[in-house]
Amino acid sequence: MMIVFAAATDPRPRLVARLAREAALPGDLSAVAREAAAASRFTGKTGQVFETFEAGEAGLARLALAGIGKATGHDLERAGGALTAKYLASGETALGLDFAGTALGAADAVAVLLAMRLRAWRHDIYKTKTPDDHKPTLERIVVFGAPEGTEAAWATEAALAAGVEFTRELVTEPANVIYPESFVERCRARFAGTGVELVVLDKAELEKLGMGALLGVAQGSVREARVLALRWKGRAGARPTAFVGKGVTFDTGGISIKPAGGMEDMKWDMGGAGAVAGALLTLALRKAEADVIGVVGLVENMPDGNAQRPGDVVTSLSGQTVEVINTDAEGRLVLCDVLTWVQQTYAPATIVDLATLTGAIIVSLGHEYAGMFANDDLLASQLDAAGKASGDKLWRFPLAPAYDKLIDSPIADIKNVGPRQAGSITAAQFLQRFVGDGVAWAHLDIAGTVWVDKAGATHDKGATGFGVRLLDRYVRDVLES
Repeated sequence: MMIVFAAATDPRPRLVARLAREAALPGDLSAVAREAAAASRFTGKTGQVFETFEAGEAGLARLALAGIGKATGHDLERAGGALTAKYLASGETALGLDFAGTALGAADAVAVLLAMRLRAWRHDIYKTKTPDDHKPTLERIVVFGAPEGTEAAWATEAALAAGVEFTRELVTEPANVIYPESFVERCRARFAGTGVELVVLDKAELEKLGMGALLGVAQGSVREARVLALRWKGRAGARPTAFVGKGVTFDTGGISIKPAGGMEDMKWDMGGAGAVAGALLTLALRKAEADVIGVVGLVENMPDGNAQRPGDVVTSLSGQTVEVINTDAEGRLVLCDVLTWVQQTYAPATIVDLATLTGAIIVSLGHEYAGMFANDDLLASQLDAAGKASGDKLWRFPLAPAYDKLIDSPIADIKNVGPRQAGSITAAQFLQRFVGDGVAWAHLDIAGTVWVDKAGATHDKGATGFGVRLLDRYVRDVLES
């Protein structure tokens, strides 16, 4: 969806939307429209949308009112998303959004516009028989009366929208389209000309390095593993920040195979890698003043005759040995080698990893929050603040030595799963063993937030793009401050 800033004298589209605070309709609203809104019980509550028709110079015009409640950031997003949801397939190709008389600032205006664009994203390329009245028609938002500075601020938010959309694209594509090699090529094409440096490690290089844990997951698939590093160096610094993503492009569970019901959803088990790629795209497009490396481990977990077996012992890049108890606890095997490699190669001061790691986190938090584990209280508080500001919300869980005994192995240094209890915590405890001294690290378990079965304020059903806004807000507030 295009956002176009118009002059006050430009002709208005047939459909014009205005924003209304709770219990405060626009002062210049016509008496007929005011009476119709009251009859429809429109009060300006967050997310309410009311529509009426008015006679204009060019004929009958549509007027929409969207409630912004008390005009907080999330109120504004809900209003913008509600407008798009109502009019995306309405037959209208353009919607005029009039900010006149709202007393909003530029930051408020772009919050509405960002939500409108994000809510419009759909991935319909494989649908060939969509009825005409279900096809999206809305192509442009034409902005009138924008607060001073809105157009400049939108350039930054448009970069954020592009990153979220790229993540949703990667997560939504089926596993016969996005697999380790094609994930790399999709990124290579998307990052061309952005200034981002790409480093790709293929199977031979991974074997030479000794990434036995990651390669063990991949050995049952005809799709060869890859590690992809994306570096945006927008500012020179002593030590960079690293974002690390789990990229299991399809997860059958391997020999510890998952139940058939719902297995098709496991195309989004690379949601962490998708979020890292989208975040790096955002940083590059908006020319962020930060030194950030995004590294993703890309594998497919399949139950081939050559697949890893429960009971196998693998040697990780760190030299630590891992007894594989359950081949469906594969994400931590991928991440542990990537965590080691990024520390050895780039020596980051801070690492944030994102992974659809455990079903246990969904049992704990549902689909509202992602789980956060951190070895550094300052980093945890910074990420928590970024989550609240961006809407990608986090809830912190404990890390403690008492949990370590649950993943001690009798024949190796560590086993890849513990007992049923504290499943998300023991997964994080596993990863912590691969984080060096002096490195601030946080692990975000996003299994419940990358894909949803109901629409939200800024997304339809399906891929949410979770993580991109969070990481971008962290960069803005911490690295660029």
